[in-house]
Amino acid sequence: MVRTPLKLSRLQILSFRQHVGALDERMSLNAESLRRATWAGLQDSSPRAALLSIHARISGVRPHTWQHRSLVQMWGPRFNDYVVSAKDRAVFSLGRLPDGALARSRAQETARQLSAFLKGRRMPFGQAGRAMGVPPNSLRYAALTGTIHMHWDGAHQPVVWAVAAPRIDPQRARLELARRYLHILGPTTSEAFSRWAGLSLKEARATFAALSGELLLARTPVSDAWILASDEATIRTPRPLSTGARFLPSGDPYFLLWGADRALLVPQFNRRAALWTARMWPGALLLEGEISGTWRRTGGTVMLSAWRHLTGTEQRAVDIEIESLPLL
Repeated sequence: MVRTPLKLSRLQILSFRQHVGALDERMSLNAESLRRATWAGLQDSSPRAALLSIHARISGVRPHTWQHRSLVQMWGPRFNDYVVSAKDRAVFSLGRLPDGALARSRAQETARQLSAFLKGRRMPFGQAGRAMGVPPNSLRYAALTGTIHMHWDGAHQPVVWAVAAPRIDPQRARLELARRYLHILGPTTSEAFSRWAGLSLKEARATFAALSGELLLARTPVSDAWILASDEATIRTPRPLSTGARFLPSGDPYFLLWGADRALLVPQFNRRAALWTARMWPGALLLEGEISGTWRRTGGTVMLSAWRHLTGTEQRAVDIEIESLPLL
C-alpha cells in the first residue's frame, strides 16, 4: 500500500528546522551541545564562521570555543573548511569518498603520499604541496579518506597533519551523512543532497534509495521531498519559532540551500538575490523566526541591512546580539 504524502506547511518546516538545528533555544556549552550544533557540520571557510554558528546555538561561547577539544577541523563537503565533532569525522570524510574506482584511488593515493611525506609533522599545506611537487590544492582530496586533519586560523595557510583512518565502512558513513542532512534540512531531495555534500547525482540517488525504508515522502509548498520517518512526529507539531535575534554567518547550515528550498525559506525573489549572492554570501539575520536581513562584518564592525522596519524591541535584540558576538 502506497502511503499518501505527508502535507506540510511552511510554518511546520521552519519550526522543525529551527528546533532540530538548535536555533529555537540556546543550549549550555559542553561537548554534547557542541556535537548537536555541528550535527550537519559547520562551514568555516569565512574566518570564524563556525564560531558564530556555534554562538547562534549555544550560550557562553568564547572566541576560542571553535577549538574545543571535542571538535576537529577538516576539509568537508565540497572541500570547504568545516568544523565537526571529533566523533563524527568519518561521516564528513569517508561519507564523501567517491564510488568510482579512479576517483577513490586518487584520494587514497594522495592520502598515502601526504602521510608518508609528513612523517608525523604538521605543515602548511602550501609548503607540503610544493615540497611534494604537486599543486597544494590537490592535497584536499586526501581528506576524503578521513586520515588528514587541518587547522586554519583565518590568517595563515591551513596546517595539515595525518591521523589514523576511521574504522567504519564508507557506505555506512555515506548513509549517516545523508541522515544528518535529512534531519537538519529536511524535507529535501537527493538532488539537493548531491549539491550540499559534493557528491555526484548518481551517488546521491543511490544513497537515498538505500535509505528508502527510513524515508517518508512529504508535500511542501514548493515541492515533494523526503524526511526521515523518525522525524515525522516532530515535524507534524510546530513549536514556536526562534525568538530574539541570531546572526547566522555565511554558509550556516540553516540557509545552506539551493533551488526551491531557497524560495521556501525566503519567499521574496529580490531578498533571495541579496542573501544568496554570486560570490561570498553575506550572513543572515534570523529575527523572530524569519530571515529579516543580511549582514557583513569587517574586523569588529558589523554592517546590517534589514529588510523591514525594526520595532524598538527588535532593535534592542539586534544590538544585544551584536554586542555578544564572540569576536576578538
